[in-house]
Amino acid sequence: MASPLARVLPAAPTARVLEQAFRPKVTALGQRHPVTAGLEPDQTDTPAWGSWLRQIELTSSEGHVVMQGVTERPLLVLNRVAEGRVALLASDHAWLWSRGYQGGGPQLELLRRLAHWMMKEPELGEEMLWAEATGQSMQIFRRRMEGAAGPLVITAPDGEETTQMMQETAPGLWEATHIAAGPGLYRLREGEVAAVIGLGPAAPREFQQTIATGAVLAPVLQPQRGGTLRIEDGLPRLREVKPGRPAAGRDWIGLTPRGAYETVSVSQIQLLPVWLSLLLVTGFIIAGWLREGRR
Repeated sequence: MASPLARVLPAAPTARVLEQAFRPKVTALGQRHPVTAGLEPDQTDTPAWGSWLRQIELTSSEGHVVMQGVTERPLLVLNRVAEGRVALLASDHAWLWSRGYQGGGPQLELLRRLAHWMMKEPELGEEMLWAEATGQSMQIFRRRMEGAAGPLVITAPDGEETTQMMQETAPGLWEATHIAAGPGLYRLREGEVAAVIGLGPAAPREFQQTIATGAVLAPVLQPQRGGTLRIEDGLPRLREVKPGRPAAGRDWIGLTPRGAYETVSVSQIQLLPVWLSLLLVTGFIIAGWLREGRR
């Protein structure tokens, strides 16, 4: 290939165009990859995908072959190149799915996942560990492209560690359920992958008493002869009161001037000498007069 893109493409297209009907199929590796995992229908309950009618032959494929076409030839190849990602789809007939040809297929979802995977969306990472919280319970998920998930280490907010095994619920996807002892920040680790999840409300103290009350400030306000008023009864008027006098009433709140400031020193610096200022002003006046006189 003469194109500069040849250095990053995961496969080399040949000049052969296969003009025949075929049904795209997700490979065993594709069933574990987040781009194609769960896309292929269950043949027992759902009809198979509609056929595509054209495919470009590929050779020397690298990366992950997640979909196959004619006689199990690579159809969709994904690969990582340096800090970027590249996908190669060896057919231009994905639009047949959106038209419902022979039942169609998940064209929109496939292309959406492809675009978001190439933009490095975290949820579509090949090696991921994440959790979803429901109250004090968390559902933990681990995605792996190869091998099985090892022991899951859960570190509680107090530093106590709990080890738990995960169960494979889908190809390449392991799950576990953990009921936490209390709210807080929990750290998850499986192998070299780690994640963090917070349990409980975002501000637990604010959820202890959600009704406005002045009882909390009463011990501080009473010695100062202050008080609390509800805004729903109308905005209170502000008065200036002397120290020791009542600082709150039926529809007013008092402010006591404290004079809590101190001027340490004042310095004045002359920007320009008087004679220089006069000289500059005179110069500007003469320059303006000359300019206007010439007009």
